Amino acid sequence: PLLLLLLPAACPVRAQNDTEPIVLEGKCLVVCDSSPSADGAITSSLGISVRSGSAKIAFSATRSTNHEPSEMSNRTMTIYFDQVLVNIGNHFDLASSIFVAPRKGIYSFSFHVVKVYNRQTIQVSLMQNGYPVISAFAGDQDVTREAASNGVLLLMEREDKVHLKLERGNLMGGWKYSTFSGFLVFPL
Repeated sequence: PLLLLLLPAACPVRAQNDTEPIVLEGKCLVVCDSSPSADGAITSSLGISVRSGSAKIAFSATRSTNHEPSEMSNRTMTIYFDQVLVNIGNHFDLASSIFVAPRKGIYSFSFHVVKVYNRQTIQVSLMQNGYPVISAFAGDQDVTREAASNGVLLLMEREDKVHLKLERGNLMGGWKYSTFSGFLVFPL
């Protein structure tokens, strides 16, 4: 189906190419297919789903103190972060250090952690809905501040949860060595 939009001559319309949204008087709208959406979009009486083009989702959190399992208040081994640098959309909960997907889509996640002591090994897993998806490992016995990093693209459904789990070892937190970040690449 073709949608024809008639505007008065005084109404500015700008579209750079067919992949960018149309801007009408400073408001950005994305017109989707005619399938109604369950992700919070507004559906018109014509069945056309329209959502704001400014619905962006991104977070980045750091840890400023060391993370040792004996300090943790539960047995989940969740890595808790104590400072949010970015939380656009407010979908990363600092208290639980869990990101909850607000809509179905492809999301990008990355983390970087540093071990505290030499002669130990650290392993960290990125958990989606309680199951490990990817892990990072650092185990050089002669290096004190060895880093472990990883990143992944995930297909997430609405309300899926992601967090980091310390499988073994202790993390360095001073100077914000340990970080966890993610963002929505595109909705589905």
